[in-house]
Amino acid sequence: MLIALGGFLLVAGLVALVWAPGVVKKTPVDVDSVTHLSGEGGRVDTATGQITVGPVVASSITKVDTDASDDDVAVFVSTSCLMKDEGDVPDCLDGDDDRLLSASTSLFATDRDTALSVDNGSYLPEGSPQPRGLQNKWPFDAEKKDYEYWDGTAGVSVTAAYDREQDILGLKTYVYRVVVEDAPIEVAEGVEGTYSSTKEIYVDPVTGAIIHQTDDQERYIGSGAEATQALELQLAFTEDQQQTNVDDAESNATSLALVTKWIPIIGLVGGLLALVAGILLVLREGRRTDHAVADDVYADKTTTDA
Repeated sequence: MLIALGGFLLVAGLVALVWAPGVVKKTPVDVDSVTHLSGEGGRVDTATGQITVGPVVASSITKVDTDASDDDVAVFVSTSCLMKDEGDVPDCLDGDDDRLLSASTSLFATDRDTALSVDNGSYLPEGSPQPRGLQNKWPFDAEKKDYEYWDGTAGVSVTAAYDREQDILGLKTYVYRVVVEDAPIEVAEGVEGTYSSTKEIYVDPVTGAIIHQTDDQERYIGSGAEATQALELQLAFTEDQQQTNVDDAESNATSLALVTKWIPIIGLVGGLLALVAGILLVLREGRRTDHAVADDVYADKTTTDA
């Protein structure tokens, strides 16, 4: 019985050690989340040419298109809304509300193992922009190194440079710095301009989840000395959002550790102990049997001699 149990535990431990990481360390396909940000910002008043900066809120609504996704690739639909922080502001406003400063929707497909963008191929509609690099998360077991990162506003891949470690509400994160300078963009439909941004992205190295992010950006109509500022913005994840992200990361890290660390340890160590105990028990029973047979032979011989 112990030998059978030991064999079972060894197999379970080996399966968890070899097979489980490739299964559990993958981007899930049931993502349906809203990320909240707040800060200061404002856009140009076309009548006065001035920017009035005030409190703003933003949201990023991210969902996985399960029909378009598969075992290897997750297809995302992401909607971002930037709004004046006036009154009871929902996750996003319609275009008729003058509190809405900007809104955009993007589609992208990423590798569920590496979190890197993949070729659009059949995953996205023809003509969709082709991103390169990371977008909405880092890979599991993120490293202290630079990564390629996709800036959707500029429409270019840039470097997310590893900068430092920093605790966020008790969770260790790796901080990556992303800088874009004077990238040509379309500020509004048919209006050319430039875009500059400095982001700091705080990543849980275990799960690759983005825990916190700050973003300071400016947009200008035109370029050079004649450029006119069209948007000024300083945004960061809200404190509530950071806490939610920390709680989720800690919970997911615990689940990962159970599957990829503790089950293999318990299976391999427990299995070996059970096997050893079972073998010793068999040997012990064998010796008992040998002694019993010897005693019987001795008893028979004694009776015969008598």
